[in-house]
Amino acid sequence: MLFAIARSQNMNLIVISLFITLSIDQIRGAFPNFYPKLPTESLKDDPGLPLILTPLIEENKIQEAQSASRVSFSGFKNQSSYAGYFTVDKAFDSNLFFWYFPAQDDPANAPVVLWLQGGPGATSLIGLFAENGPFTVKSKRGLKLRKYSWTRNHNVVYIDNPVGTGFSFTNGGYAQNETKVGQDLYNGLIQFFTLFPDLQKNEFFITGESYGGKYVPAISYTIHQQNPNAKLKINLQGLSMGNGLSDPEHQFKYGVYLYQLGLIDLNTLNIVQDYENRAIKFIQNKQFTQAFEIFDTLLNGDMNNHTSLFKNTTGFDNYFNYLYPVDPTNGELQLMAKYVQRNDIRAAIHVGNASFSNITNIVEENLKNDIMQSVAPWISELLSNYRVLIYNGQLDIIVAYPLTENYLQNLQFSGANEYKTAARYPWYVDQELAGYVKQAGNLTEVLVRNAGHMVPADQPKWTWDLISRFTRNKPFHKFAI
Repeated sequence: MLFAIARSQNMNLIVISLFITLSIDQIRGAFPNFYPKLPTESLKDDPGLPLILTPLIEENKIQEAQSASRVSFSGFKNQSSYAGYFTVDKAFDSNLFFWYFPAQDDPANAPVVLWLQGGPGATSLIGLFAENGPFTVKSKRGLKLRKYSWTRNHNVVYIDNPVGTGFSFTNGGYAQNETKVGQDLYNGLIQFFTLFPDLQKNEFFITGESYGGKYVPAISYTIHQQNPNAKLKINLQGLSMGNGLSDPEHQFKYGVYLYQLGLIDLNTLNIVQDYENRAIKFIQNKQFTQAFEIFDTLLNGDMNNHTSLFKNTTGFDNYFNYLYPVDPTNGELQLMAKYVQRNDIRAAIHVGNASFSNITNIVEENLKNDIMQSVAPWISELLSNYRVLIYNGQLDIIVAYPLTENYLQNLQFSGANEYKTAARYPWYVDQELAGYVKQAGNLTEVLVRNAGHMVPADQPKWTWDLISRFTRNKPFHKFAI
């Protein structure tokens, strides 16, 4: 399959020449998804069955369900936690895996934070082990405590979402749009707050990164719609998205950014902008699959069995940080994937013999028509009712700061005019310049310095400060404590 034909004959010659330079190995190796593919280990022994908590919850056996979900494993550094499954769609036996960590400091009053990884199809265990959880896998021997874990002062729950991701599983009930993503997560959260009723009064915040820029608004909007008539009302106070893909029509602006970084020249800029213009036209005509295919050919490159134009022209195997052509974190993530699939870990976190699926194409394939659709209208409505934090790492490529800034400039909400003229000011953490902040109404926009796509992994101290200020509604100016 050739790259899409450019508008001029000269461009055609350039594009074709790019293909001629491909080696057989390059053609075989597709550019990775938003996160690297992780290994699936074969089971050596029988770790038992997954712990499905829904029947106990439905029978109001809450204490029994809590006890069953408690994680007991000496290798987890004495960090209290609970794990198991919630059935969210009985028709398809769809079950979401969760792993919940009570706050180390004052869990009775600490905010509850949900973390959702992106992908689509990336396990939230990436966030737990590589970004903001209580520990990280540092060797085959075990774990190391993370100094700036979000669990220090937040009750954090990680969910593998949507079904088919990580340890979550389904018998054909894959989400094909964000409405279904929101419904499944909502069903899971209702069970979570039923299982842990003491948390129902705590302030609740939904967070995520990357394709979480779709997931976070989806579940937030579902809660917003359901809460008025719900028997169990979820105490949603805010949502946070890091390097989030939320509004592709206004975020599909890679050409100028890559050119200004020096990663492409003027000739390639012309080609990229041609792709962008046609993709945006497809989006405006609601031809979302065709728009995604252009995006995949241009940058993503994981669905068409060819390397992307971005890789062919830049030599980059990594679009998480423009300082690194090859992802330096991949080895750590590979180690994490092997660790969580050990039989003793499977037994400890109650996943049993459930398959581990990370960045399998089936989740993305089912969401293919969703990827280029916008959730900006949901974000606009949510901004009228909840605090919203949108942050970006300075060094990201795939969801770069200027792309986010462009969609925010086009966002229709009550503070839109205020945002367009708002002052931008430095944000300091312990006298270190951590980034820059702009605020308008309920919106807080932050650029985090010296960080790529996975901001909490690159700047753990600053990101802990960021999320703590946000959930506690503390100011970001340099004199704030």
